[in-house]
Amino acid sequence: MKLTLAITGASGINLAKKFIEYLPKEIELYVVTTKHAKLVELLEDREVTIYSNNEVGASIASGSFGVDATAIIPCSMNTLAKIACGIADNLVTRVASVALKEQKKLLLAPREMPFSAIPLENMLKLSRLNVIISPPVMGYYSDASTIEEMERFIIGKWYDSLGIENSLYKRWS
Repeated sequence: MKLTLAITGASGINLAKKFIEYLPKEIELYVVTTKHAKLVELLEDREVTIYSNNEVGASIASGSFGVDATAIIPCSMNTLAKIACGIADNLVTRVASVALKEQKKLLLAPREMPFSAIPLENMLKLSRLNVIISPPVMGYYSDASTIEEMERFIIGKWYDSLGIENSLYKRWS
């Protein structure tokens, strides 16, 4: 599986780091970061192709490259708005546009709260286009007793949405 992970903003970047940390090694990972989201230190022990957000001609910006899924974790409200309006002015918004065009899985993890009516309308619009809107919401039914267990639950749910097998959280039996 080819997976693009875009990281926007700075708040919530720890979840993106854990998303990478738990990712099965056989997944071909391509990472795009905005200037506010630098995480190169985590990627030292994993084969990853890293792009800057201004590299709009990168391979992952083409539908013919064959990315299977794209996740934007965390997804800033600015990025969410651009995607909802079809603006593809940087690599992050371009890969999202390509995912929509190619009808590939696209997961957005909005990181702001509370949500105003504008991002809620943008999320609804994108959801109607089969975009997976998945903010990092705590699942109290997961019986998590630590922050790490809660993070594993959230990341496991994201993996489930993207079709990535995992055992990061306790499932109902």
